Amino acid sequence: MKDRERKVIYKITYPNGKIYIGKDLTDSINYFGSAESAYIAKDFTKEDRNNFCIRKEILMESAESKEINENESKFILLFESNNPAIGYNQWPKFKNTYTQIT
Repeated sequence: MKDRERKVIYKITYPNGKIYIGKDLTDSINYFGSAESAYIAKDFTKEDRNNFCIRKEILMESAESKEINENESKFILLFESNNPAIGYNQWPKFKNTYTQIT
């Protein structure tokens, strides 16, 4: 597969351990997702933001956009990155299935 044909699903890991799952249909080395900046910023102080490293991992690659589009939400659910305690994905909407026993 030629690099220019590669489409990917990636996982971004932030310094606090929270993650974001996304897709890139261009496989740009400089693309780090479209997570909502304000949502992420609330977890970091000004000092934290002075020296900030993130990690980008490729979870899946394909030449087919359709395959990537069909699998993005599956990875979000698999990694639970839509759970605010775990990650920054806001879709699909997190459904807390935990039932407290009283």
